[in-house]
Amino acid sequence: MKTSCEALVIGGGPAGAVAAALLAQAGWSVVVLERKSFPRRKVCGEYLSATNWPLLVQLGVDEAVHRQAGPAVRRVGLFVGEHALTAELPLSDVCGGRWGRALSRERLDSLLLDRAAALGAEVLQPWDAQSLTEVEGGFVCRAASTTTAETREFETPIVIAAHGSWEFGELPTQLARGRPRAGDLLGFKTHFQHAELPDGLMPLLCFPGGYGGMVHVDEGRISLSCCVRREQLEQIQRTEGRSDGEAVRAHIEKSTPAVRRVLETATTGERWLSAGPIRPGIRDCYRQGIFRVGNAAGEAHPAVAEGITMAMQSAQLLAEHLGPQRDAIRTKQTRDVVGRNYTYAWRAAFARRIRVSAAIANWAMRPTYVQACLPIIKHFPKLLTWGARQSGKIDFPSRYEATTDAGRLSPYLAE
Repeated sequence: MKTSCEALVIGGGPAGAVAAALLAQAGWSVVVLERKSFPRRKVCGEYLSATNWPLLVQLGVDEAVHRQAGPAVRRVGLFVGEHALTAELPLSDVCGGRWGRALSRERLDSLLLDRAAALGAEVLQPWDAQSLTEVEGGFVCRAASTTTAETREFETPIVIAAHGSWEFGELPTQLARGRPRAGDLLGFKTHFQHAELPDGLMPLLCFPGGYGGMVHVDEGRISLSCCVRREQLEQIQRTEGRSDGEAVRAHIEKSTPAVRRVLETATTGERWLSAGPIRPGIRDCYRQGIFRVGNAAGEAHPAVAEGITMAMQSAQLLAEHLGPQRDAIRTKQTRDVVGRNYTYAWRAAFARRIRVSAAIANWAMRPTYVQACLPIIKHFPKLLTWGARQSGKIDFPSRYEATTDAGRLSPYLAE
């Protein structure tokens, strides 16, 4: 069975769902292939920056997010050893006085993908994209259901890779599986009830060989997510003799009493999730005729809690660039021009966040360095506010306008 569509999105997470929703909202025929069944849990910090509110309004899901998400996040923090420092979170001037919130991925992903379907996108789930073949005018994708024997082929001028960076496969946009390395960062996450984390606070957790974060999400829970170097995890496993997640928790509480105080009364009925290795860095936003959004395009260290925001806003950027070229997009020349301009806009919007996240992550994984900075931070707590600002908490990608002029670069890059 062969189907024609104007855009094929591979991956139904926040990046893929937003890209599909915006294009469908603009009248495009869109197909989404998502290999997992929703709702599903996922390793993630789960924080939505305040700069997402205009996009959520545009998608028509802002009221649902406001109703379901945790309390407004108004303060950032730094937990290291016995110390718990806090400071005001910067407020963006484009969000109407609204603050960022956190929403569990099992709720957020379903909400966004359901909205894409309501706007007209065809969502196939659980379906796996097995191959992509370039043809005249675009691509042919062969896909298969993961629960039945059904297969389909899709002809499309536009392929949007939104499958993240953790899943390996045969698609040209998927990363190759590498050899395990001592410095690999492995991610962990779980939710707790009855924790003593103050409402509105999102602290960065610093501990030997890793870093993490906590934030209130839905249903009165807090999310604790963290990254640990592989060599540190192996040492923790030998020392603690527990399952990976519980061993990591014990390591964090032992080295960071400030975290232990928050979790003293906490309970959890969830198993720990793990994933990785995480691969922060800037990748190709457009290559071999395929557009990439979310972690497939580039990934910040989770230390800055900008992963979901970058995923959604990169999809928004791509939709802004594709929209004016709907009638001409079947030509390779047009796709290449759109791909080049999208790449420039993406890097203008997100490259600094990735560089800042790397600096913060490398600092946070060395508590002795953090402890040495404490006297200065205590005297100037607005340094934490400044750090949050540098990580992108008030950046708004619509400042990076889509260009429809095939003969020049976007004007903000010529400065």
